[in-house]
Amino acid sequence: MKNPKTIYILVGAFCVFAIIAAIFTEISKHSQKDLNTNVVNTDNNNQIQEKTQEEIKNELNSLLINNLIVNNCDTNSIVKINNDKDIVYSAFDIENQNDKYEVDIHLPVINIQSPVAIEFNDITQSIFADKAEEILNYKEQEKTIYSVNYAAFINENILSLIIKSNLKVGNDTQRIIVQTYNYNIETGQKLEFIDILSQKNIIQSECKNKIKETIERANEEAQILVNAGYTVYNRDIDNEMYQLTNISTFLVGPNKSLYIIFPYGNQHFTSEMDVILYE
Repeated sequence: MKNPKTIYILVGAFCVFAIIAAIFTEISKHSQKDLNTNVVNTDNNNQIQEKTQEEIKNELNSLLINNLIVNNCDTNSIVKINNDKDIVYSAFDIENQNDKYEVDIHLPVINIQSPVAIEFNDITQSIFADKAEEILNYKEQEKTIYSVNYAAFINENILSLIIKSNLKVGNDTQRIIVQTYNYNIETGQKLEFIDILSQKNIIQSECKNKIKETIERANEEAQILVNAGYTVYNRDIDNEMYQLTNISTFLVGPNKSLYIIFPYGNQHFTSEMDVILYE
Protein backbone atom coordinates (compact mmCIF):
# COMPACT_ATOMS: atom_id res chain seq x y z
CA MET A 1 0.00 0.00 0.00
CA LYS A 2 2.95 2.25 0.49
CA ASN A 3 3.68 2.34 -3.18
CA PRO A 4 0.15 3.39 -4.25
CA LYS A 5 0.15 6.06 -1.54
CA THR A 6 3.46 7.33 -2.80
CA ILE A 7 2.09 7.42 -6.32
CA TYR A 8 -0.97 9.36 -5.16
CA ILE A 9 1.21 11.82 -3.27
CA LEU A 10 3.47 12.32 -6.27
CA VAL A 11 0.51 12.77 -8.61
CA GLY A 12 -1.06 15.24 -6.21
CA ALA A 13 2.18 17.19 -5.87
CA PHE A 14 2.56 17.24 -9.65
CA CYS A 15 -0.95 18.67 -10.03
CA VAL A 16 -0.23 21.36 -7.44
CA PHE A 17 3.00 22.31 -9.21
CA ALA A 18 1.16 22.35 -12.55
CA ILE A 19 -1.48 24.70 -11.15
CA ILE A 20 1.19 26.96 -9.62
CA ALA A 21 3.12 26.96 -12.91
CA ALA A 22 -0.05 27.89 -14.81
CA ILE A 23 -0.74 30.72 -12.41
CA PHE A 24 2.80 32.09 -12.75
CA THR A 25 2.60 31.77 -16.53
CA GLU A 26 -0.60 33.79 -16.58
CA ILE A 27 0.88 36.38 -14.24
CA SER A 28 3.95 36.56 -16.45
CA LYS A 29 1.79 37.16 -19.52
CA HIS A 30 -0.07 39.99 -17.82
CA SER A 31 3.18 41.46 -16.49
CA GLN A 32 4.71 41.41 -19.97
CA LYS A 33 1.57 43.00 -21.39
CA ASP A 34 1.72 45.72 -18.75
CA LEU A 35 5.41 46.19 -19.47
CA ASN A 36 4.76 46.52 -23.18
CA THR A 37 1.99 49.00 -22.46
CA ASN A 38 4.34 51.06 -20.32
CA VAL A 39 6.97 51.04 -23.04
CA VAL A 40 4.44 52.33 -25.56
CA ASN A 41 3.31 55.00 -23.14
CA THR A 42 6.91 55.94 -22.43
CA ASP A 43 7.59 56.22 -26.16
CA ASN A 44 4.53 58.41 -26.56
CA ASN A 45 5.61 60.58 -23.66
CA ASN A 46 9.06 60.95 -25.21
CA GLN A 47 7.65 62.19 -28.50
CA ILE A 48 8.27 65.87 -29.16
CA GLN A 49 5.06 67.75 -28.50
CA GLU A 50 4.07 70.35 -31.08
CA LYS A 51 4.60 73.87 -29.75
CA THR A 52 1.54 75.97 -29.03
CA GLN A 53 0.93 79.33 -30.71
CA GLU A 54 1.70 81.06 -27.42
CA GLU A 55 5.05 79.28 -27.14
CA ILE A 56 6.00 80.08 -30.74
CA LYS A 57 5.05 83.75 -30.40
CA ASN A 58 6.96 84.07 -27.13
CA GLU A 59 9.94 82.44 -28.79
CA LEU A 60 9.74 84.89 -31.70
CA ASN A 61 9.41 87.87 -29.36
CA SER A 62 12.46 86.73 -27.40
CA LEU A 63 14.57 87.14 -30.55
CA LEU A 64 13.81 90.87 -30.81
CA ILE A 65 16.78 92.22 -28.86
CA ASN A 66 17.87 94.78 -31.47
CA ASN A 67 21.03 93.19 -32.80
CA LEU A 68 22.54 91.26 -35.69
CA ILE A 69 23.62 87.61 -35.42
CA VAL A 70 26.08 86.77 -38.20
CA ASN A 71 26.62 83.08 -37.32
CA ASN A 72 30.30 83.18 -38.34
CA CYS A 73 29.40 84.30 -41.87
CA ASP A 74 31.98 86.40 -43.72
CA THR A 75 30.52 89.80 -44.61
CA ASN A 76 33.77 91.48 -45.66
CA SER A 77 32.92 91.34 -49.36
CA ILE A 78 29.63 93.20 -48.90
CA VAL A 79 29.75 96.81 -50.08
CA LYS A 80 28.45 98.96 -47.22
CA ILE A 81 26.95 102.42 -47.14
CA ASN A 82 28.82 103.14 -43.91
CA ASN A 83 32.03 101.14 -43.52
CA ASP A 84 32.18 101.80 -39.79
CA LYS A 85 28.92 99.97 -39.10
CA ASP A 86 27.60 96.39 -39.33
CA ILE A 87 25.47 95.46 -42.32
CA VAL A 88 22.46 95.91 -40.01
CA TYR A 89 22.61 98.39 -37.15
CA SER A 90 20.32 100.54 -35.07
CA ALA A 91 20.28 104.04 -36.57
CA PHE A 92 17.87 105.48 -34.00
CA ASP A 93 17.33 104.53 -30.35
CA ILE A 94 15.13 106.37 -27.91
CA GLU A 95 13.41 105.45 -24.66
CA ASN A 96 11.38 108.25 -23.16
CA GLN A 97 8.03 109.08 -21.62
CA ASN A 98 6.00 112.13 -20.66
CA ASP A 99 2.34 113.03 -20.38
CA LYS A 100 1.90 112.65 -24.17
CA TYR A 101 3.78 109.47 -25.02
CA GLU A 102 5.77 106.47 -23.88
CA VAL A 103 8.26 105.30 -26.48
CA ASP A 104 10.87 102.55 -26.74
CA ILE A 105 12.09 102.77 -30.33
CA HIS A 106 14.97 101.02 -32.05
CA LEU A 107 15.03 101.55 -35.81
CA PRO A 108 17.39 99.39 -37.87
CA VAL A 109 19.11 100.23 -41.14
CA ILE A 110 20.36 97.71 -43.69
CA ASN A 111 23.86 98.99 -44.33
CA ILE A 112 24.31 97.54 -47.83
CA GLN A 113 24.91 99.47 -51.00
CA SER A 114 22.29 97.96 -53.27
CA PRO A 115 18.92 99.00 -54.76
CA VAL A 116 17.07 96.24 -52.88
CA ALA A 117 18.56 97.19 -49.51
CA ILE A 118 17.76 100.86 -50.13
CA GLU A 119 14.18 99.87 -51.01
CA PHE A 120 13.93 97.95 -47.73
CA ASN A 121 15.16 101.01 -45.79
CA ASP A 122 12.57 103.19 -47.50
CA ILE A 123 9.84 100.81 -46.33
CA THR A 124 11.17 101.00 -42.75
CA GLN A 125 11.08 104.78 -42.99
CA SER A 126 7.48 104.92 -44.21
CA ILE A 127 6.07 102.33 -41.79
CA PHE A 128 8.04 102.88 -38.58
CA ALA A 129 10.22 106.01 -38.67
CA ASP A 130 7.48 108.34 -39.90
CA LYS A 131 5.15 107.15 -37.13
CA ALA A 132 7.91 107.67 -34.54
CA GLU A 133 8.50 111.21 -35.79
CA GLU A 134 4.78 111.90 -35.68
CA ILE A 135 4.53 110.77 -32.06
CA LEU A 136 7.66 112.59 -30.89
CA ASN A 137 6.39 115.80 -32.49
CA TYR A 138 3.14 115.55 -30.51
CA LYS A 139 0.95 115.07 -33.56
CA GLU A 140 -1.18 112.43 -31.82
CA GLN A 141 -4.08 113.95 -29.91
CA GLU A 142 -4.15 111.27 -27.20
CA LYS A 143 -1.42 109.67 -25.14
CA THR A 144 0.45 107.16 -27.26
CA ILE A 145 2.48 104.09 -26.36
CA TYR A 146 4.83 103.03 -29.12
CA SER A 147 7.63 100.48 -29.26
CA VAL A 148 9.75 99.22 -32.14
CA ASN A 149 12.22 96.34 -31.88
CA TYR A 150 14.09 94.22 -34.39
CA ALA A 151 16.35 91.23 -34.93
CA ALA A 152 18.59 90.30 -37.86
CA PHE A 153 20.23 87.00 -38.76
CA ILE A 154 22.63 85.79 -41.40
CA ASN A 155 22.41 82.11 -42.30
CA GLU A 156 24.86 81.24 -45.07
CA ASN A 157 23.81 83.60 -47.91
CA ILE A 158 20.51 84.75 -46.34
CA LEU A 159 20.15 88.01 -44.45
CA SER A 160 16.80 88.02 -42.64
CA LEU A 161 15.51 91.04 -40.70
CA ILE A 162 12.31 91.40 -38.69
CA ILE A 163 10.89 94.65 -37.29
CA LYS A 164 7.92 94.60 -34.92
CA SER A 165 6.03 97.58 -33.52
CA ASN A 166 3.35 97.90 -30.83
CA LEU A 167 1.10 100.96 -31.05
CA LYS A 168 -1.56 102.03 -28.54
CA VAL A 169 -3.27 105.40 -28.99
CA GLY A 170 -5.63 106.47 -26.23
CA ASN A 171 -8.42 103.92 -25.83
CA ASP A 172 -7.96 102.49 -29.31
CA THR A 173 -7.22 98.82 -29.78
CA GLN A 174 -3.54 97.97 -29.60
CA ARG A 175 -2.04 97.37 -33.02
CA ILE A 176 0.97 95.18 -33.84
CA ILE A 177 2.75 95.64 -37.15
CA VAL A 178 5.45 93.26 -38.40
CA GLN A 179 7.72 93.79 -41.37
CA THR A 180 10.38 91.37 -42.60
CA TYR A 181 13.11 91.56 -45.24
CA ASN A 182 14.92 88.60 -46.74
CA TYR A 183 17.97 89.26 -48.86
CA ASN A 184 20.49 87.12 -50.73
CA ILE A 185 23.83 88.70 -49.83
CA GLU A 186 25.57 86.89 -52.70
CA THR A 187 23.25 87.93 -55.53
CA GLY A 188 21.87 91.15 -54.03
CA GLN A 189 18.32 89.98 -54.72
CA LYS A 190 15.19 89.90 -52.59
CA LEU A 191 14.27 86.38 -51.49
CA GLU A 192 10.69 85.24 -51.97
CA PHE A 193 8.91 82.81 -49.68
CA ILE A 194 8.93 80.07 -52.32
CA ASP A 195 12.72 80.43 -52.53
CA ILE A 196 13.04 79.72 -48.81
CA LEU A 197 10.76 76.68 -49.00
CA SER A 198 12.93 75.30 -51.78
CA GLN A 199 16.15 75.92 -49.86
CA LYS A 200 14.76 74.21 -46.77
CA ASN A 201 13.32 71.30 -48.80
CA ILE A 202 9.82 71.98 -47.47
CA ILE A 203 7.10 70.45 -49.63
CA GLN A 204 4.65 73.15 -50.71
CA SER A 205 1.53 71.01 -50.23
CA GLU A 206 2.68 70.11 -46.71
CA CYS A 207 3.24 73.78 -45.92
CA LYS A 208 -0.24 74.66 -47.21
CA ASN A 209 -1.78 72.02 -44.95
CA LYS A 210 0.18 73.22 -41.94
CA ILE A 211 -0.97 76.80 -42.49
CA LYS A 212 -4.57 75.67 -42.99
CA GLU A 213 -4.53 73.59 -39.80
CA THR A 214 -3.05 76.49 -37.80
CA ILE A 215 -5.65 78.99 -39.04
CA GLU A 216 -8.55 76.59 -38.51
CA ARG A 217 -7.38 75.85 -34.96
CA ALA A 218 -7.08 79.60 -34.27
CA ASN A 219 -10.63 80.12 -35.56
CA GLU A 220 -11.93 77.35 -33.29
CA GLU A 221 -10.27 78.96 -30.27
CA ALA A 222 -11.57 82.39 -31.32
CA GLN A 223 -15.10 81.03 -31.59
CA ILE A 224 -14.97 79.94 -27.96
CA LEU A 225 -14.20 83.55 -27.00
CA VAL A 226 -16.98 84.83 -29.27
CA ASN A 227 -19.44 82.48 -27.56
CA ALA A 228 -18.29 83.89 -24.23
CA GLY A 229 -19.13 87.42 -25.38
CA TYR A 230 -15.70 88.68 -26.45
CA THR A 231 -14.91 90.52 -29.67
CA VAL A 232 -12.08 88.85 -31.57
CA TYR A 233 -10.38 89.10 -34.94
CA ASN A 234 -12.11 86.96 -37.56
CA ARG A 235 -9.81 84.94 -39.83
CA ASP A 236 -10.96 84.04 -43.33
CA ILE A 237 -9.28 80.77 -44.31
CA ASP A 238 -10.02 81.50 -47.98
CA ASN A 239 -8.19 84.84 -47.88
CA GLU A 240 -5.47 85.13 -50.53
CA MET A 241 -2.93 86.12 -47.86
CA TYR A 242 -2.58 82.42 -46.99
CA GLN A 243 -1.54 81.43 -50.51
CA LEU A 244 2.15 80.56 -50.60
CA THR A 245 2.89 82.95 -53.45
CA ASN A 246 1.40 85.84 -51.44
CA ILE A 247 3.30 85.24 -48.20
CA SER A 248 5.80 88.04 -47.64
CA THR A 249 6.29 88.14 -43.87
CA PHE A 250 8.73 85.42 -42.84
CA LEU A 251 12.00 85.15 -40.96
CA VAL A 252 14.96 82.78 -41.20
CA GLY A 253 16.15 82.90 -37.61
CA PRO A 254 18.50 81.00 -35.31
CA ASN A 255 19.69 77.64 -36.66
CA LYS A 256 17.86 78.39 -39.93
CA SER A 257 14.45 78.13 -38.22
CA LEU A 258 11.69 79.45 -40.46
CA TYR A 259 8.96 81.62 -38.94
CA ILE A 260 5.93 82.22 -41.19
CA ILE A 261 4.05 85.21 -39.80
CA PHE A 262 0.53 86.44 -40.45
CA PRO A 263 0.40 89.84 -38.67
CA TYR A 264 -3.21 90.94 -39.03
CA GLY A 265 -2.35 94.30 -37.46
CA ASN A 266 -0.55 95.26 -40.68
CA GLN A 267 -3.98 95.88 -42.23
CA HIS A 268 -6.32 96.11 -39.24
CA PHE A 269 -6.34 97.57 -35.74
CA THR A 270 -5.54 94.36 -33.91
CA SER A 271 -2.66 92.70 -32.11
CA GLU A 272 -3.63 89.25 -33.39
CA MET A 273 -1.18 87.21 -35.40
CA ASP A 274 -0.52 83.59 -36.30
CA VAL A 275 2.97 82.14 -36.56
CA ILE A 276 4.01 78.82 -38.15
CA LEU A 277 7.42 77.46 -37.19
CA TYR A 278 9.74 75.10 -39.06
CA GLU A 279 12.77 74.22 -36.95
